[in-house]
Amino acid sequence: MNQISLIGCGRWGTFLGWYASKYCGFGVDMYDIPSSPNFIELRNTRKNQYLSLLDNMKLHDNLPAVLNNDTIIISIGCQHFRSLCRELNAYDLDGKTFLLAMKGLEVPDAKYMHQIMREEIGKNIHIGVLAGPGHVQDYTKGVPSCVVVDSDEEETKDRLIKMFSSELIRFYYGADLIGNQIGAALKNVIGIAAGILDGLEWHGLKGALMARAPVEVGRFIRYFGGNPQTAYGLAHLGDYEATLFSPYSHNRTFGEKLARGEDFGKLAEGVPTLKAVKIIADRENIDMPICQALYRVVYEKADIKDTIRSMFTRDVKQEFEDWGK
Repeated sequence: MNQISLIGCGRWGTFLGWYASKYCGFGVDMYDIPSSPNFIELRNTRKNQYLSLLDNMKLHDNLPAVLNNDTIIISIGCQHFRSLCRELNAYDLDGKTFLLAMKGLEVPDAKYMHQIMREEIGKNIHIGVLAGPGHVQDYTKGVPSCVVVDSDEEETKDRLIKMFSSELIRFYYGADLIGNQIGAALKNVIGIAAGILDGLEWHGLKGALMARAPVEVGRFIRYFGGNPQTAYGLAHLGDYEATLFSPYSHNRTFGEKLARGEDFGKLAEGVPTLKAVKIIADRENIDMPICQALYRVVYEKADIKDTIRSMFTRDVKQEFEDWGK
């Protein structure tokens, strides 16, 4: 049996290991830091609240133990990724392929995950990124979905898609490495905004949010050199149902509880990403009214209702005036 590795035993990472084992026939060597509550739960019970580990899924509490395999999936918190890359750089990684399954931007410079790995690891490695909709709770029930894989190497993209395609997940070839990562990261931010509207019971505004957010995200993608139309693909707009409406979405739930004055108490990756977006948008004068308003609410504790209403006092403009620019 062919072996692959997984770094990060959170909800999404553990699912990807389970998926690779159950649907793609791989043995999976899984690593997380020994003190991680997720890892401790899996080590003690071989299950979490979503799934049970299969027999060919092995847990390791030291990083070198999972670096012998040629393909390594990484799914950890985005703000910790650079430190992991620096740790990885001490080992022989020549020729290995990494699939990055995180959706976020690093604070403060809004660097995306592929960019960070290329900066920190000075070895001959191959990198792909995974983006798109899908929740563990649905996948483990057999509900299919679609994702996109992108890379700066066509051969890497092709190899990863052929390795992991199944009847449960349909893979698409990405055509915008920058746009797919930024779009995937910012859909978490928009998920917080959707949750706030749910918490206020202003559900009717979610349609307007869905229409306007990809325009705003497209401006951010363009600034980094990507194609703004990628905001309308699987990585961003295609992930809206799972992020803006699903009860399983951490980012949407964070926003909903924020609007109700409650504490969510879990990681919402869109929160640090929002900070990175605000820094760049201010510095480069990128018009991002949704993200700017959201920042005031999340970080500056501005009144939520007043902040949303203030957006309706902005100058009237053509709906599609940004198109073609």
